[in-house]
Amino acid sequence: MIPVMNVQRQYASLQDELDKAALEVLHSGGYILGSKVSDFENAFAKYCGAKYAVGVGNGTDALVMALLACGIGAGDEVITTAMTFVSTAEAIAQVGARPVFVDIDPVTYTMDPKKLENAFTKKTKAVIPVHIYGQAADMDAICEIAHERGAYVIEDCAQAAGARYKSYRTCTLGDIACVSFFPTKNLGAAGDAGIVVTNNEDLYKGVLAYRVHGSGINGAYTYARLHGQADSFDENKIDFHGNLPKYYNYLVGFNSRLDALQAALLSVKLPHLDSWNEKRRQIAAIYDEKIDNDLFVKPTVAPYNEHIFYVYPLKIKGDRSKFRAYMEEKGIATGVYFPVPMHLQACFSDLGYKAGDFPVAEDLAEHGVTIPMFPELTDEEINAVVEAMNSYKG
Repeated sequence: MIPVMNVQRQYASLQDELDKAALEVLHSGGYILGSKVSDFENAFAKYCGAKYAVGVGNGTDALVMALLACGIGAGDEVITTAMTFVSTAEAIAQVGARPVFVDIDPVTYTMDPKKLENAFTKKTKAVIPVHIYGQAADMDAICEIAHERGAYVIEDCAQAAGARYKSYRTCTLGDIACVSFFPTKNLGAAGDAGIVVTNNEDLYKGVLAYRVHGSGINGAYTYARLHGQADSFDENKIDFHGNLPKYYNYLVGFNSRLDALQAALLSVKLPHLDSWNEKRRQIAAIYDEKIDNDLFVKPTVAPYNEHIFYVYPLKIKGDRSKFRAYMEEKGIATGVYFPVPMHLQACFSDLGYKAGDFPVAEDLAEHGVTIPMFPELTDEEINAVVEAMNSYKG
């Protein structure tokens, strides 16, 4: 079976380096935070072109802590796209805010800025555009609309590490950004891992505090900021009575730190990310050129974007399940990202949305399908996928 994704091949290509990095951490005894984590944070921030990065436990925690650092909570509204993984909307609900959904652009599948303005209310405090499938949303338009109304822009970059928008890396296009390093991502760890990226020092300090139980000087400062007392804050006046700052908690935070082991592995992989993304684009170009079956709508890359093809998203004209069964018979795996849009998920039924509210997202949820896409695909596998696609009769 040709898989949709394959993490074992990537490991095999860097096995000696990865094994060495893992063993260094294991022998060191320094498993929580420390230099391995800070080194990776600095390297990833530099890679993105940002000032700050905070390694956290996973991409969902990254979103939750970014929202909290922005001061968002009960009674607030946050706008996001109807077509995303549940963690985007889940994070909004977890901080007590109300998710508000908008439809996607029918060409790029990212948030449609034309639908954004009408979704704002007096309660809107942030917008979370999702760079879905590895393509950046139209961030200039989104940021203009949001910032004119005093709302934060939180980038969901879970599927877009290394993508570019008008020559700028994702993670630097809004006020704060969140990345997942789930193992199958373009930059994947060997378990759960994530990071928050920002140029805003206040938000940076907030996430630093929230990831370690809201404690210490960063917790004290963020508490003061969120309560309108930042101007009078003086860290020299904080008295920890000779104890460790971690025992003084100012916010209800989390235990969500990037493991030193994961940071070490990600540090080995980061220098290869651009070449891996380029290989994905090369495979996508082959699919673009050679798949000529009119039953499929191939993805479109916006002229301002450099796509990284976390997946290669197609839309099928017809019965998706029939096509997937056909591909399985051919020994080729397929995927669906995602079969249920957010407004139709049971967990958000109390928001009052109904089928038909976001027709573009609903159409993609019903007809979207992905085919194998990872840098280590062989020429023979790529040709087999193309041949199977072109031979499908529906």
